[in-house]
Amino acid sequence: MNNRIAILSMDSLDGFFSYDHLLEQPFREQGIQVETVSWRDDQCDWNHYDAVIIRTTWDYQDDCDAFLRVLQTIEASSARLMNSLAVTQWNISKTYLKELEATGVPVVPTRWTNHLNVDAIANARSQWPNRELIVKPAVSANADDTFRIPLSETSEALLARIGSLFPAGREVMLQPFLPSIIENGEYSLFYFGGTYSHAIKKRPKNGDFRVQEEHGGTFALATPTAAVKEVAEQALNCVNEDLLYARIDVAMLDDQTPAIIEMELIEPSLYFGVDAESPKRFVQAYLELIKR
Repeated sequence: MNNRIAILSMDSLDGFFSYDHLLEQPFREQGIQVETVSWRDDQCDWNHYDAVIIRTTWDYQDDCDAFLRVLQTIEASSARLMNSLAVTQWNISKTYLKELEATGVPVVPTRWTNHLNVDAIANARSQWPNRELIVKPAVSANADDTFRIPLSETSEALLARIGSLFPAGREVMLQPFLPSIIENGEYSLFYFGGTYSHAIKKRPKNGDFRVQEEHGGTFALATPTAAVKEVAEQALNCVNEDLLYARIDVAMLDDQTPAIIEMELIEPSLYFGVDAESPKRFVQAYLELIKR
């Protein structure tokens, strides 16, 4: 073993909040050297590493095909890719939510279309009358190209404003806006090696609906209810592969039952800073997986 791992990132994290530096000390205590490498570094020899851990690749959505080609190269090397290429290919489009729903996992109600037009918007408004809508691409990160649509905005005005971002063929999700995200926040639950580690509750800043720090959202350590944890683990159990990490985002529906917003298995922020022991749990999960 080389006792070296690569943390897969991007060319620059300027403007982003990352906590992966908190992994360096617990890895070092295990005799493992950590190096951060951009996924766009085409000169990197992945064979130098025991493992490559996908972490802060927060621009992958700009060129998914190139990103997946890099992961294919890594998986073909002697390094172990975590999480795997197969998991990434499944999770990279939020269409995996259809599969979760088909198995009985509660998910946020969603209409899917590969052509955002007047009819698609009208159908969503018919299904959820008197509700604001959320429009977002099926492949996205950082809430890029994600919009909250007020009731007062006509379909024609909406398309004039954002239609160029959603050309025919780009898969789009339409969902009812959940007031609970503003009123109570949304949970993120973190699992390392399939075992629950910690959770946070995130809230958007006043006047916004996005919970990410980059958009002014706030967060705090939280204890999820039994119902929230049960739904998260229902989703996690749908993946028949060992995962180094998973983040499950859960919100409350109108009837106050929990539903999955997203199951992030590629590059979620893991918020190591809220729980001092969480980096050690992550490293322990890595050690157990790498032995298999």
